[in-house]
Amino acid sequence: MAIGENNLNIISRWLQDIMQAAAFLTRLPVPVSADSKGRPLADVAWAFPVVGLLVGGLAGLALLLGFQLGLHPLVCGLLAIGLQVMITGALHEDGLADVADGFGGGAKVSDKLRIMRDSSIGSYGALALIFSITLRAGGLAGMATPTTAVLALITAAAVSRAMMVALMSQMDMARVDGLAAGAGKPGHEKMLVALGLAAVSAFLLLGAAGWSVLAFAALAALAVGWLAKRQIGGLTGDVLGTTQQVTDVTALLCVAAVVS
Repeated sequence: MAIGENNLNIISRWLQDIMQAAAFLTRLPVPVSADSKGRPLADVAWAFPVVGLLVGGLAGLALLLGFQLGLHPLVCGLLAIGLQVMITGALHEDGLADVADGFGGGAKVSDKLRIMRDSSIGSYGALALIFSITLRAGGLAGMATPTTAVLALITAAAVSRAMMVALMSQMDMARVDGLAAGAGKPGHEKMLVALGLAAVSAFLLLGAAGWSVLAFAALAALAVGWLAKRQIGGLTGDVLGTTQQVTDVTALLCVAAVVS
């Protein structure tokens, strides 16, 4: 009985971690216990890819519904992306826009960080969002079959959120305050769990092509991290959002290119 109770406690903790991660990454009405609310986000970061599977799966249903209604593939892709934005509250898109405005419009590090905290959106941010949405929807529209597009959506959502955990774990903070600083740094074990979950998901959903997706997504995340280090000296919450967007785009385009 003790072993069974211990296993149930472990599963319960896993579910609490997943729900806390979902409460942060989405606007879904997820129940979170009082104890979980006080925990640093880094403690549950391993569950980010699991939340990605949920977000990608729901978006995939929207895409399939569009195809069932006989809509153009590009419209189906836009419906899927639109539902993702609604589920996440445009959390990652907001980060992408802020980074584009800050990196593009600031001359000094202090200027870039100030612009990134400004709630208004500039030309760089608007263009970044246009490219992100267009590339994702276009990549989905160009895939061989609706099934491939759904599997790509789910994989990209999981992999892109695992790459966020990798940067959280490996990069220094650009600020002493803000979302990323408050979230903390996941340990190597939690980072490896997140990456492992993403790798298993990619392989199960896309087969051998999943490894290509992982490789290109990792390169894209490294590029975002390198750029952030060069531009502002480290990580912020907006950089994490940008990482998700860039790696999501990369994963979808990779699938569109290699899966026939």
